[in-house]
Amino acid sequence: MRILFLGDIVGRSGREGVLSRLPTLRQKLALDLVIVNAENASHGFGLSPGIATDLFNGGVDVITLGNHSWDRRDLIPHIDAAPRIIRPLNFPPGTPGNGSVQIELADGRKALVVNAMGRLFMDPLDDPFRSINELLTRHRLGVTTQAIVVDIHAEATSEKWALGNVLDGRVSLVVGTHTHTPTADHRILPAGTAFQTDAGMCGDYDSVIGMSKTPAITRFLRKMPGERLQPAEGEATICGIMVETDDATGLARRLAPLRQGGLLAQTMPDF
Repeated sequence: MRILFLGDIVGRSGREGVLSRLPTLRQKLALDLVIVNAENASHGFGLSPGIATDLFNGGVDVITLGNHSWDRRDLIPHIDAAPRIIRPLNFPPGTPGNGSVQIELADGRKALVVNAMGRLFMDPLDDPFRSINELLTRHRLGVTTQAIVVDIHAEATSEKWALGNVLDGRVSLVVGTHTHTPTADHRILPAGTAFQTDAGMCGDYDSVIGMSKTPAITRFLRKMPGERLQPAEGEATICGIMVETDDATGLARRLAPLRQGGLLAQTMPDF
């Protein structure tokens, strides 16, 4: 299975970058599944139902979220009727929506997509390690599903590395989101799980993690609230990771980063 995961979409620039390139990427890379984190897609904060629809119509299969899941309150009554939008699995019981979804491809193969949120320097949610372990008692890689992808939305690199090692051999890909900065540590772990600490963002990198520079810098200089942060609107770099899995085992065969457009060094998977 050929899977593309794209990091946090930030604002209009990120949305347009993804939507303009995704049809070509799906064809050129022969993608079976496209997953994006879109918790910053609506003006940099949250996800609106309308923008979710645009992303699905543009070729996205699953949308993951994070700590900005509820910044757009109009998503709350919508999310239960939209199973392909998933919020962190380790939100407390009773939270709207779901933390995972199993997708069946046209050829009958299945892929489980999981969203979890870290706790170091983040909101004090339930234990993501325990939540994912419990979920995986019901889904066995290479048995009940041909691929499992975990988006760990977290600040601390240590927490992401730890989760990758805990899940090694049990899922196809563990990829981090939230920091909006692509890391250069993409690799296949010893037991066959693909890993990257952070996929980066889909947005304008002439910014402060996707936001216009002056208001963001002023907050650091004066330590006072200023004008509302707004997404930068220059050309986006779309950043992500592509993995090819073995249908028999569900483990990773190959992976490569993807960076297209904007300011960062360009790279395209060549398999």
